[in-house]
Amino acid sequence: MPLVLVVEDEANILKLLAFNLTKEGYQVVALNNGQAAVNFMKKGKPDLIILDIMLPKVDGYEILRMLREKPETSAIPVIILSAKGEILDRVLGLELGADDYITKPFSPREVLARVKSQLRRKTSLRKGPQVVEENVVRYKRLVIKPEKYEASMEGEKLDLTPKEFELLHLLAMNPGRVFTRDLLLEKIWGYEHVRETRTVDVHIRYLRQKIEKDPAEQEYIETVRGVGYRLRSMG
Repeated sequence: MPLVLVVEDEANILKLLAFNLTKEGYQVVALNNGQAAVNFMKKGKPDLIILDIMLPKVDGYEILRMLREKPETSAIPVIILSAKGEILDRVLGLELGADDYITKPFSPREVLARVKSQLRRKTSLRKGPQVVEENVVRYKRLVIKPEKYEASMEGEKLDLTPKEFELLHLLAMNPGRVFTRDLLLEKIWGYEHVRETRTVDVHIRYLRQKIEKDPAEQEYIETVRGVGYRLRSMG
């Protein structure tokens, strides 16, 4: 039974989320401030975190930074749930490593769908390396090892977030194929979500900064204007 940590300082929202998640069969730890979440993470490891941004004591952005900096928590899916719905707020959350971003007011059914999607994706990733354990994907100077969830460039290990790795692996397995933003959202994030395509753009931008000598030249990841992205064919 997956354990979901909910960190939210509004009592009615915390109660609503805890009720609906418990009803769906999840174990739930409900906390109302950032410091309590930090303390919990020192002794417990949830399967997924629903995180508010404007929290007392320690805000959500700082918690997200701490999670992504530590190897033992860097792969935990994090869904931001915030009243801060401006594009800059959404971009910042995604740049810091959030896997999803939901703005208030929200539908409990939507939150549950996103939770299921992230946990399903996490489970499939655990199973995936067992199938391709012997495989190593090579593309130009890139070496991708799915079984270790690692990628390197000319022998130097790349510091990729889980979603950046998934994007790179998917593109490298299909060089020359154009992926629309909506298709990438479905394949990498596990859901169809046509309202907000900035998620993909942000992750592609950061991935380029890590693998391209000059991101503007697009040696590896090419933007297909008005459509999406592809890994340049070597042919």
